[in-house]
Amino acid sequence: MSAAPTLEAIKYRRGTLQILDQLLLPFESVYETVKGVQDGHSVIQTMKVRGAPAIAIVAALSLAVQLHIETTHRAAQPFKTPAAAVEYIAAQLEYLKTSRPTAVNLFEAAARLLRIVQAKADTLTAAAAGETAAHMEASEAAAAAVVITYIEAAEAMLVQDITDNKNIGRFGAEYILARAAQEKGKTRVRVLTHCNTGSLATAGWGTALGIIRDLHVRGGLDHAFCTETRPYNQGSRLTAYELVYEQIPSTLVCDDMVSALLKQKDIAAIVVGADRVAANGDTANKIGTYQLAITAAYHNVMFIVAAPSTSIDLDTSNGDAIVIEERSGLEVTHIRGKTLDDEAEVKEHDAGERVTTTTVEIAARGINVWNPAFDVAPSSLISAIVTEKGVITKKPGQTVFAVKEFLESH
Repeated sequence: MSAAPTLEAIKYRRGTLQILDQLLLPFESVYETVKGVQDGHSVIQTMKVRGAPAIAIVAALSLAVQLHIETTHRAAQPFKTPAAAVEYIAAQLEYLKTSRPTAVNLFEAAARLLRIVQAKADTLTAAAAGETAAHMEASEAAAAAVVITYIEAAEAMLVQDITDNKNIGRFGAEYILARAAQEKGKTRVRVLTHCNTGSLATAGWGTALGIIRDLHVRGGLDHAFCTETRPYNQGSRLTAYELVYEQIPSTLVCDDMVSALLKQKDIAAIVVGADRVAANGDTANKIGTYQLAITAAYHNVMFIVAAPSTSIDLDTSNGDAIVIEERSGLEVTHIRGKTLDDEAEVKEHDAGERVTTTTVEIAARGINVWNPAFDVAPSSLISAIVTEKGVITKKPGQTVFAVKEFLESH
């Protein structure tokens, strides 16, 4: 079975960045231009871009675009020294980190990019030691070299993410099929996923949804199920959109139907993504992940986390230390969707006709709302963590993962 083309959520060429506005999906496919860091921060914070890998890439590329514009569209170079360029880049990365405090990929990428440009600046500064102030032009050229180093490093992230996703997909599919064959004698499996972890959440292919794609391509997928993922409906709006787009056999279920699904539909595995994985394997992910892990354990269903190693935070010992973002209660009390022409006949819009969406209030006014964006699934409930380096499993008798040991040996 050949692989269907995947969606392109990030369009980039040097100096130009466009992102697919995920707030408008699945009804409209509209690309929004990101002209710099302010735009990058905004599209992440408003969830026009979401998914830990995509957040890091868009943040990095938004600064790359801004640097390209500032250094090529001006008569004079904005940075007189390598140190000035590094200082500016550091400040912009620090600001971008405030767009999504839970996404460890963003923090990891910012730290890595800053190390790269600092190393370049140190090398250039050492080479220029002893030169006089008369060599201002050379100093500006060195600053420009620091900028180019940043841009190239940010661009490399886009390419590397796709490669990493393909490896996650392969390792995860192989693990699930091997376990299914060993435990139940099955060669085709049914799996459930939560939130959106596909091409829309990454540079392409996806993490948890990438595993489902790989299962489908190799003929090992019987059926995929996706949760609605309240309150923001990333499952019904985005994952369902990707599954339909690629013609993967799939069914949408409400979040509160999962236990019944596991009992009745012979689900082999639940596969989810991760915003942050602690050193012991505790995993912060979209709200609802924790309860999925609980019901998976009760029904003896594999519960698998799919995440690149950049989502692993070895400085965080366990999930108790992960800060959980709380979002506006309006996400719970209001819902947005496409308007229909005829409510009785449920008439859809004709092809090519402009789509109209509206926001509807669905809760009693005055009710208090608690809306954490994420929760933490403890390592004891997780069967395996699939990374681009391979599958991390627990040692016999252990309830936590030796994540650091695995990464150091791979």
